[in-house]
Amino acid sequence: MGYTDLDQLAINTIRVLAVDATSKANSGHPGAPMGMAPVAHVLFNKFMNFNPKNPDWANRDRFVLSNGHGCMLQYALLHLFGYELSMDDLKNFRPHPGHPEAHDTPGVEVTTGPLGQGFANAVGLAMAQAHSGGVYNKPGFELFNNYTYMFFGDGCAMEGIASEAASMAGHLKLGNLIAIYDDNHISIDGDTKCAFTEDVMKRFEAYGWHTEWVKDGDNDLAGIEAAIRKCQQVTDKPSVIKLTTTIGFGSKLAGTGGVHGNPLKADDAQSVKKLFGFNPEESFAVPQQVYDMYHQHAAEGAAKEQEWNQLFQKYQAEHKTEGADLARRLPASCPRAGRRSSPSTSPLMLPSLPNAVDFQPPDLGIGEWAGRYIRYGVREHAMAAVMNGLAAYGTIIPAGGTFLNFVSYAAGALRLSALSRVRVIHIATHDSIGLGEDGPTHQPIETLAHFRALPNCMVWRPADGNETSAAYYSAITSKHTPTVMALTRQNLPQLELSTIESALKGGYVAVDTPNAAVTIVSTGSEVSIAIDAATYLQEKHGVAARVVSIPCFEVFDAQSKEYRLQVLPDGIPVLSVEACSTMGWERYSHEQFGLNRFGASGPYKQVYAKFEFTPEGISKRALATIDFYKGVPVRSPINRAFQQILGAMAL
Repeated sequence: MGYTDLDQLAINTIRVLAVDATSKANSGHPGAPMGMAPVAHVLFNKFMNFNPKNPDWANRDRFVLSNGHGCMLQYALLHLFGYELSMDDLKNFRPHPGHPEAHDTPGVEVTTGPLGQGFANAVGLAMAQAHSGGVYNKPGFELFNNYTYMFFGDGCAMEGIASEAASMAGHLKLGNLIAIYDDNHISIDGDTKCAFTEDVMKRFEAYGWHTEWVKDGDNDLAGIEAAIRKCQQVTDKPSVIKLTTTIGFGSKLAGTGGVHGNPLKADDAQSVKKLFGFNPEESFAVPQQVYDMYHQHAAEGAAKEQEWNQLFQKYQAEHKTEGADLARRLPASCPRAGRRSSPSTSPLMLPSLPNAVDFQPPDLGIGEWAGRYIRYGVREHAMAAVMNGLAAYGTIIPAGGTFLNFVSYAAGALRLSALSRVRVIHIATHDSIGLGEDGPTHQPIETLAHFRALPNCMVWRPADGNETSAAYYSAITSKHTPTVMALTRQNLPQLELSTIESALKGGYVAVDTPNAAVTIVSTGSEVSIAIDAATYLQEKHGVAARVVSIPCFEVFDAQSKEYRLQVLPDGIPVLSVEACSTMGWERYSHEQFGLNRFGASGPYKQVYAKFEFTPEGISKRALATIDFYKGVPVRSPINRAFQQILGAMAL
């Protein structure tokens, strides 16, 4: 464990690059990179296996910077080791993500920034390794044995999502997960003595983690290495190393909140360079010997990937079935996923879910690492963030379930799913006031509008089995887009004109009536009521009505204008019907019938009747819509001056 002046030079190079990049951009967080440069150097150069020329090597060690505001630490490392991140990229730091984004920067595994999210992502990555190893590893063929390493700070430790994920990781005994806690006593709120005085290590011990403490994280490189090696030897627990560091090490503001989120002043930056032996008049200077040392380790990683590739070739020859399945999975192109019409309409995707084995540590006797069914407990936010980690690993398409209202608990993680462009599937039941007796606390009103407003996220609210099958198919085949499937708890009839093909367009005509006076557009459980309303209008009032189902706004918006005008044509006023917030329906309808208040408790039919989501109630509003637009030229809501640019959703 001998360390030389070259190691210290490399550490100081990382520090100075963080100072220069944030100073040039006049923005960023230099303090954490300056404090964590020693542990980053030891971890990346002594322990981690990776190949910068192929950042997607399946068995690489994963690194997560949960305290993502310190992104210059990671950017500096990626550049120095030879990833596709140039010196010009460092010099133009701020056009690059201010927090790491997986789809933007090679070598960044997951998108972090909102504190605690990366912590939970790391748990997901570690779970994915354990599962992949459980499924594919054979005697003599350790295809998946990588570690997941994660840095986190006091802010992450305070966030509830990190506690949820840490508890789960402890239960699962994830010995492949090693977290390093930057104990620098500073958060965005200032000195932690003002708000955060708990014993973090005792909390982790209670969660079932192995703990280590390196008291001099600024200088004790041998102690850092020894702590990581001890953690690697603990195979039946996740590990956390408390690393006491000085934020902004070397700065005049070292150890204070002043170096947390602000670049150093010019005189301080010069002082830091002098202290570390750099020319204060130069910027972005990297000694060649630092490049050489890091490139040597990168070459060792490339060689290990070649060894792995050869091992995989032998594996495919000896274990043909598993080898073919894994080869199919690695590009993440395989069709698999994880109330009533949901499983029954998707036997291909869920062939054995009712009898699925639990994903559990084998020694508990209640499951195995190869198990496909994850018991998240009551941890919605961590569940969603763990799913992001599972998806990022590359061998799994995760699906998780909860009530739609409680996907709102997971909104922060779902937002990062969309931003990260990962394929995760949220099967969200109890999608409206039809939830009934549980009342307004459980009845989602605003949730659909919220997630429909989220870029690069598909929100499906199917009205029958065909639409549900379309939702699953779309979710599975959209490789870079998360999906929320809002499913009703009540039984629904099969719509006469629905097909999987039409539903895959996001919207279609469910009832087409010649010379219709109004179009009723709806989703989910309200579509069948709208169809009954059309019958009621014809029989009671002699009024012809069309009915349109739009199970997915995002997919419908991606269709051609010509098609959308066929579904919602000119000349006919449109009434939207959904037992949730009306927000967002203006783009498809002239008038909106919904619920812009909280719901009520009671049997679902009584609750629907209370708010007039009945054939009679819809008909009353349809007649009012017809009367209001009588004699007025009506243009389709699809016809607008321009169409807002669609996002990067991969359909």
